[in-house]
Formats: sequence, C-alpha cells, structure tokens
Amino acid sequence: MTPADLSRTVLRAVRRAVDEDALRAPVPARVRVERTRPGGSGDYACAVALQLARPAALPALEVARILRERVASEPGVGRVEITGPGFLSFTLDAPAESDRAVLDAVREQGLDYGHGDALRDETLRFHHAREVRAAVTADVVRRLVIAQGARARVSCEEASDPDWARLGVTVDAHGTPPAPLTGIRPVPAGATAGELLERLGPDAARWGLLRPAGHDRAVLGPELLVQGEANPLFRVRYAHARARALTRGAALLGFTAEPAAYGDPTPYGEGPAPYGDPTPYGAGPVPRDGAARPLLDLIADHPGALLSAARHRAPDRVARQLEAVAHAFFGFHDSCPPLPAGDEKPSAAHRARLALAEAAGTVLAGGLSLLGIRAPEHL
Repeated sequence: MTPADLSRTVLRAVRRAVDEDALRAPVPARVRVERTRPGGSGDYACAVALQLARPAALPALEVARILRERVASEPGVGRVEITGPGFLSFTLDAPAESDRAVLDAVREQGLDYGHGDALRDETLRFHHAREVRAAVTADVVRRLVIAQGARARVSCEEASDPDWARLGVTVDAHGTPPAPLTGIRPVPAGATAGELLERLGPDAARWGLLRPAGHDRAVLGPELLVQGEANPLFRVRYAHARARALTRGAALLGFTAEPAAYGDPTPYGEGPAPYGDPTPYGAGPVPRDGAARPLLDLIADHPGALLSAARHRAPDRVARQLEAVAHAFFGFHDSCPPLPAGDEKPSAAHRARLALAEAAGTVLAGGLSLLGIRAPEHL
C-alpha cells in the first residue's frame, strides 16, 4: 500500500461512516497522511479525526474510534492506533508486499508515476511579468497542476521574449486578462533568456532558475555546468543515466528486473536476510532500515511530493525531491550493487535490486520531464 492508497483508504472510511450515519460531518475532498515523525507510532499518521471533530459535534477521540473500526479491516493495514488528542497512526501490513506495490506502480505508470487527479475540479490561470525566471516558473507550475488533473492557462503582461521558446516556454495569451489570476512573481533572474542560453544551455538554465525557492535569488553561474558531485543537476542526471546503464548491463548478463523478487529472503544485502536482520519485514522492535529503505520510502512518497509542489506552486520542491532520490540511489547502489561481480551469477537479489534501481531512474526521468529538463541515457 502506497501513501496515496492509504489516503484513499482513510477517505473511504470517512465516507462509510457518514453513509452509515455513524458520523455526521461533510466528507473532505482529500485526506492527508504523513510519514510518522521520529519517536512516533506506526508508519504513517493522519489528523482527519481532529479535522472532523467540530463539524461532527463529537470529541476527536470518538471520531478517531469510529474511523479506526473502518480502516483496521482494510487490506494492507496491519494496525491502527489512536495517539494524542485523536491522531490515527497506521502500521502497514506486509511491508514487502507494500514495496512491491510501489515498484509495480512505477513500472506500470512510467514517467507518469506520481501524476493524479487531485486537482481535477480546478481551472487555473497564471499570470507573470515579461521576465525569464517568471516565465519558466509559470511554465513548470502549469505542467505540475496539469499532471494533477487541473486545467491551466498562462498569460504574460507583454509579448513573449522570442528566446523563451528555446527554453521550452509557451505562453497562451498576452496582456492583462480578466481576474481571477494567480500571479507568478519569483525574484527576477537578472539576465535574459538569450544570455542564459548562451552561457548555460537550456537544461542548466532551467535548473538554475527553478531549483531555488521563488523568494530566493537564482544561482546562475558556471557551477551549473560542472560534471561533479558538487553540482546537484549533474548528480540527478548521472543517477538516472547510471540506472539506465544498469538495465543495459543486466541485459548483457542475461537477466532482467523482477519486483516479485522482493519476496525472496535475501533481496538486498549479504547474509541470511536483507540488511543482515533475520526478520526485517516482520513485526517487532527491529527497524526496517538499510540502504534500500530510504530509496524505497522516497519513491513511495514521490506522488505526494509532486502534489505538494503543484498545490504550493513550488517547482523547487520537485528539484529537492529529485536530489534526495539521487542521493539515496547512490547510497543503495554502492551498498547493494544490482549487478553481480566477477564470476558471480545473477540471483533473485540482483533482480530485486535492479527493479529498485530502475524505479529510481524512472522517478528521476519523470521529475526532470516536469521541470522541462532532459534526462540523458548516457553522461
């Protein structure tokens, strides 16, 4: 079960409670679940009971009890606890199955993994000044909200700079259209599109304009072209290229990725079980960690990161998410190589590791595409 699946499961529980007249409150448009903070209980937590307590005219603890009864029996949910004033804490059942579900979703949806319909009822209009950073930001904000089901148009105060097209920017209208409008006003870049294209090229220019938050100054120096770990753009694109290279290398060795291999007793690490723990997926005090865990969690959380970026009109959140995925990918790759070494034969462990590496590559490529940046197969 992915975080998006869990969110829908809780929302269904709310609807059931209302339909059964156990709860008299408006059904929210969505339910937000968040990964439990350090020291908390369970895998995910949700504050929907506190949200519904006042309209339902019930204590939050009572609302939480009503919802717990209806969520606890759902497939994929192992345990539901009530903590604090009425938070619901969820421990997911069969983590290995949950991990496979995430990888299957990435494989099935491809570059569209993380897209959804949360904004399907919204028609949005964005307006920006005749300035390159505002134009690129508005272009990506439009991509983000459309990826979440919204309809969107972008207008500019004046006629577009012809060089914007070389940056992949399109504008639907010029002048000041009638309200309502959402203004896109980041800190100006201090350079024109033509200057940036000449110095940096389209990909590095877009990353430099989008990576900082809109209220921060864009960093547009030669460091964006450095092919090294200190350059986040290079690191993200290199992680993608490396993931694709692993697939090619596996083909030469005669094997392919297999998400189902996550049920194998040794899918990641060396020794009798993944991470060296004899019961890494079972209940009990042993934490589910290791080099694969951060990467799996980031991939599972990717749809939520994209939706958050769309809702907050914040392309920089996508860039930071991609940097985190790339960092976790290299940690996993170095600790648990997906390709066998020397005379070693490919095993279920290698097929499982390759499935995770390929999923990371797909997430990176899809995120870069939303930012309007190419994801080369080779670097």
